[in-house]
Amino acid sequence: MTNSFIEFRNVSFRYGKDQPWVLKNVSFTIDSNEWVAVIGHNGSGKSTIAKLINGLLFPQEGEIIVDGLTVNEHTIWDVRKSVGMVFQNPDNQFVGTTVRDDVAFGLENRGVPREDMLKRIDVSLGQVGMSDYLLHEPHRLSGGQKQRVAIAGVLAISPKVIILDEATAMLDPKGRLEIMQTVSHLRQAEQLALITITHDLNEITRASRVIVMNKGEVWLESNPRDVFSRKEDLLQIGLDTPFVATFADELSRQGIKLGKQPLNHEELMDELWTYHSKM
Repeated sequence: MTNSFIEFRNVSFRYGKDQPWVLKNVSFTIDSNEWVAVIGHNGSGKSTIAKLINGLLFPQEGEIIVDGLTVNEHTIWDVRKSVGMVFQNPDNQFVGTTVRDDVAFGLENRGVPREDMLKRIDVSLGQVGMSDYLLHEPHRLSGGQKQRVAIAGVLAISPKVIILDEATAMLDPKGRLEIMQTVSHLRQAEQLALITITHDLNEITRASRVIVMNKGEVWLESNPRDVFSRKEDLLQIGLDTPFVATFADELSRQGIKLGKQPLNHEELMDELWTYHSKM
């Protein structure tokens, strides 16, 4: 038996009998309250993993367990009570004419009483800093604001895990940073499991664990610092390394040996200060 919240057991998937396998014998676990980043180049299978967790797709081989339930046609509605997804393009998720209506949609589908619904809408919008946009039209919001509303809609249904499927891909760097800071805070405050699907290695620094996908298989499973240290290997499978990792590598070639692989600009500055203090 396992205490994992999500478990993939030898999962394989393809989009048709004559199509190549998108996932091949994939196995991993994700615990409750854990932040796991799933990264890989386009076509590596990472977004397919997200859709399989939520029952949007079903594997041809193997099985997927979510919160004790095997994901299949009979359990998907119970599974989706525990799993909330935010996609790359929030416009594809909007169904309401106002922000309030849109956040209410998932609650209405679950038969949540109106009084409770109104409270959940207020709380979830407050959590993402969008309380002042209650009656705004979602399509008139900025990209970052749209994603905040999409996250609020997910939070309102009280999931146990949130999946961000390339949710920041359409945002500028500032918008990406704001969204990642928001979900990081929410994960800690609400004790949620968080799965971020991305090809941007800059987004994995806060994750506790990283699953690197390549050609439909788990290529590496480790912590962010170890992943960053494998720059040449990452480049070979089509992943660009973040500026901080590249800069640290160049410093090493120039004879400046840092104590550890920095994950962000703050750690880089700390390492440089430590190095300078020892001179």
